[in-house]
Amino acid sequence: MPIIVNLDVMMAKRKMSLNELSEKVEITLANLSNLKTGKAKAIRFTTLEAICKALDCQPADILAYVEETYQ
Repeated sequence: MPIIVNLDVMMAKRKMSLNELSEKVEITLANLSNLKTGKAKAIRFTTLEAICKALDCQPADILAYVEETYQ
């Protein structure tokens, strides 16, 4: 998938656990874990906004586009 989720990187930079972020963003651990591992197929803008606010970052700090190479 060409969209990479760097949520774990931002959480490490902010020294924030998955449980703590889950409480601040008011999202279940399961959904947050799916997002963190890249298993989520979509994210609501309101959720992205809440994550960015909790981690004091920009969406581009969490999401990155990497072009797929075809062989």
